[in-house]
Order: sequence, then C-alpha cells, then structure tokens
Amino acid sequence: MCELLGMSANVPTDICFSFTGLMQRGGGSGPHRDGWGITFYVGKGCRSFHDPQPSSNSEVARLVQRHSMKSHIVISHIRQANVGNTCLENTHPFQRELWGQHWTFAHNGQLTDTSSLPLSHYLPVGDTDSEHVFCWLLGELRTAFPKPPSDSSVVRYFLQQRCQFLKTLGVFNMLLSDGDHLYCFCSTKLSWITRRAPFGEACLSDADVNVDFGQETTPNDIVSVVATEPLTDNETWHTLHPGNMLVLHKGVALS
Repeated sequence: MCELLGMSANVPTDICFSFTGLMQRGGGSGPHRDGWGITFYVGKGCRSFHDPQPSSNSEVARLVQRHSMKSHIVISHIRQANVGNTCLENTHPFQRELWGQHWTFAHNGQLTDTSSLPLSHYLPVGDTDSEHVFCWLLGELRTAFPKPPSDSSVVRYFLQQRCQFLKTLGVFNMLLSDGDHLYCFCSTKLSWITRRAPFGEACLSDADVNVDFGQETTPNDIVSVVATEPLTDNETWHTLHPGNMLVLHKGVALS
C-alpha cells in the first residue's frame, strides 16, 4: 500500500530530513513506485509538487530535498497503485477549497463501493477511490457546515465520525489539513513522534543520514511528524491505535 508523511510545527520548519527517508521508499527501499506528491502550507497559500515517477529517482523529489521549504504543516504521499492509472492526476495529495481555505488530503489503503458515496459540491479529476472519498468527505463537511463552526472541535468530531464510517469500507489511513490543523486517522497503521527541547540526534532507517536537531532548532520549537512507518531507528515513536484520530495544532496533539 501507499505511505504517508505529515508534519505539524509551531514555527516554519524544514522537512527535508524526513522527506529524504520517505523518498527512498518510493522504489528504493520500498515498492511504492507509482508516483508521489508533497504539499507545504505557507501562510494561506500552498506549494505543491507531484510526479508520477518513483520518488527514489525523481528529479522533482531531489529538487524538493535540496531546497529548504519551511512550513507549519506538510503532507506527503508515495503511491503504490491499487485503483486508478499511474498518472499525474492520480498522485496525492489532493486539494480543494472550503471556507476560503486550502484543504489537502492523502490516503493510504483501498476501499470498496466508494462509487456509492454521493458527491455534491466536489468532483474528482482522476479515477482513484482516494480522490472520490476526499470529494465526498469535503462535501459532507460543506453540507453540514455552510460556514466554519466557531468551535474547531466540532469539525474534529464530525470528521472522526465520517472516518469511522469509511473504515468499514476497507483500509482508510488518512492525513487531512485545512492549513491550521493536521487530522490523522488510523485504520491499520500510523506512527507519530513529537520533538521538543532538549533535542537530540536522529538517524534515518532508509538512508545513511543523521541530523542533530539541537543544532537546527531553538528551545521553543515543537515539531510533530506522522508517518505510516517510523522513519528513524534511534527514537521512540508512538503507534496510533486503529479507529483513533490524532489532531495536531502547531506541533501539539490536541486532547
């Protein structure tokens, strides 16, 4: 199946280290050869890069890896195709506008009977089950809340309920963001780690790369990273239990 990578931080942060580990799994240390994508939130805007080529030998991926694009929230995805052709329009993350915000979505897993989910305000461009579900999910949100609720926890509980339903259709591991919160739903497999002072050294599992975060951060930085599988082999990652949703805001997990 596909693999996910997300980041939430309280200051603009470079994700090159984690992305270097993920891109090796796209046809290098892993079988996910059917395209990749990444979205960086910058203010109210987004920078997105997509490529239907394997990330391990993608020139676009190397460009992203070399440039320090700092962001509060990042969502990335490497694809092992189950439904839909291997082409640019089927590469995650997908994006749509809701409430004047860019919403970004990436999915790991395969779902059945998604064509039975009625679409209202949004239509897919490609032919994946993932994009269809994203259009349905955002349409459900827009129908239930024509205007954004003043209490963001209402959105969280609404999304959790809909994700629980989608879990009954198959495997539904998801990252979703409105540029403020990072919603992470676990159907089968999702891990996360929060790094804060005192920072230490981290070593990638998929590449001979280490970094001393103490040299790259300030004592006030808080950075959380979410991935399908832990990206480092010398840190303790938390495992999200199936059916649970993790919501991150400025690097902090909301209770």
